[in-house]
Amino acid sequence: MDRMGRFLPVMVLVGAALLVFGWNGASVAASGSPVRAWGGTHIRSLDAPAASGSADASAPALPRFQDRTLSNERTTTRWANAAYRGNIFSLPDTHSRHVGRLRWDTEDGFPEVYLLLRSHLDVQGREWVKLRVPGRPNGLIGWVRRQALGSFHVTHKRIVIDRRRLTMTVYANGHRRWSAPVGIGKRSTPTPAGNFWIRERFKVTDRRSPYAPYALGTSAYSSLSEWPGGGVVGIHGDWNQPRLIPGRPSHGCIRLHRPDATWLAHHAGPGTPLLIKR
Repeated sequence: MDRMGRFLPVMVLVGAALLVFGWNGASVAASGSPVRAWGGTHIRSLDAPAASGSADASAPALPRFQDRTLSNERTTTRWANAAYRGNIFSLPDTHSRHVGRLRWDTEDGFPEVYLLLRSHLDVQGREWVKLRVPGRPNGLIGWVRRQALGSFHVTHKRIVIDRRRLTMTVYANGHRRWSAPVGIGKRSTPTPAGNFWIRERFKVTDRRSPYAPYALGTSAYSSLSEWPGGGVVGIHGDWNQPRLIPGRPSHGCIRLHRPDATWLAHHAGPGTPLLIKR
């Protein structure tokens, strides 16, 4: 009895501790790393999220990858060429619907350009990129794996076409840099409105060509799908009809006076975002 009396205070303290902290207490995993336990349910490490209903307020928050904006299409715009002809998905998931495939070249044989919107890391740690896709219908958007694209390029310029005022304005870092009158599509074959970009730029060496002296191909497609080249809306010279600028004389393309086409070609290249106002 005297011996039991001697251990009674210790037993009381142990019992109280078990009631407060639970029978499992704090243990050490076989690997030697600490594992918190409560009522027999273990809280997983940061590498594996806790099961539903087993969250512990004292456990550190799981690190989360925040989607990153690649382009605001006003002051900063990123673009890239394809690294291989990978699929374009409707969502950042290989099981989602296909909306197309990356391609090497434009209709004129220049490296195809994709305008990049956002980057995303999926639950498996794979990086995805949301991009604008050239093609019909206008305005296609999809997702590709990051490795399907080459190096990222950046521009701080922007082109805005006002169809009502018949003007083109170029901005640099959000500041107005230059403006010129334009000729746009007839009402029966209008220049499409929306967010587009420059995909190619080339010099027209034949001064008699209606496209001279420069032509820039855009990601916009006209209502005339049977037009040579698939109906890509171009920005080019005055079609040897300078008196029709400003105006609505074209089948959807954007015409500039020749000196203005030269200035634009020297200051805006592939990847430059293009807003055609509604």
